[in-house]
Amino acid sequence: MKASRIAAAGVLAGTTVLALSVPAFAHVSVQPEGTAAKGGYAVVDFKVPNERDKASTTKLEVTFPTDHPLASVMPQPVPGWKAVVTKSTLDKPLEMHGKKITEAVTKVTWTAEGKGIEPGFFQKFPVSVGTLPEDTDELVFKAIQTYDNKEVVRWIEVPQEGQDEPENPAPVLELSAAEEGHHGSSSSDKASDSDDAEAASAKTEAAEPADGSDTTARVLGVVGIVVGALGVAYGVLAGRRRSDA
Repeated sequence: MKASRIAAAGVLAGTTVLALSVPAFAHVSVQPEGTAAKGGYAVVDFKVPNERDKASTTKLEVTFPTDHPLASVMPQPVPGWKAVVTKSTLDKPLEMHGKKITEAVTKVTWTAEGKGIEPGFFQKFPVSVGTLPEDTDELVFKAIQTYDNKEVVRWIEVPQEGQDEPENPAPVLELSAAEEGHHGSSSSDKASDSDDAEAASAKTEAAEPADGSDTTARVLGVVGIVVGALGVAYGVLAGRRRSDA
């Protein structure tokens, strides 16, 4: 009896924890496809779940950071959605590939042209971004989610380290360490990469004859095995004939 009560209490506690933890995952988030390295380019997905049982998400507005502006922002077409990119003039111009950039994308808005994100579903909105800043470990994107019943949910609360996650957290993109050969590399780095590529190509070409010789050796080895097997078989048959005689 005591064991059954303990088991029932455990199930109830587990269910309660699960129920309390679900809302923490059901919010607009951003994740890279692969890595989002400092100083490079990345494709990031804004994941939008539908949290309502009787309403569909028909609009998403994502505000891009102005403290670390991104010079290149290109949304990937999403069937059933129209994307509008908003640019603003920068207080401080950026330098990109030797050119000064005076404006950057400050918002991308997706509007459903059909039913949108229906209850029980989610949608990803891929965006190519770059170059990623090298002087921060994360980028915060504030998002506004609108339902067809006119309800608006603002995912704009910035999570603070050491504190519980807020009720409506803003999507945060974690940046990884800079990779060698990223798009922000110098011309000398690119020349070095080119030299490495040429050296690798030369090694491959030099290895081709060896590969051909290796293939020939394998063929000859197989032929030798077959011939040897035939010789053994002939010897056995000849022995049997002598015994019969």
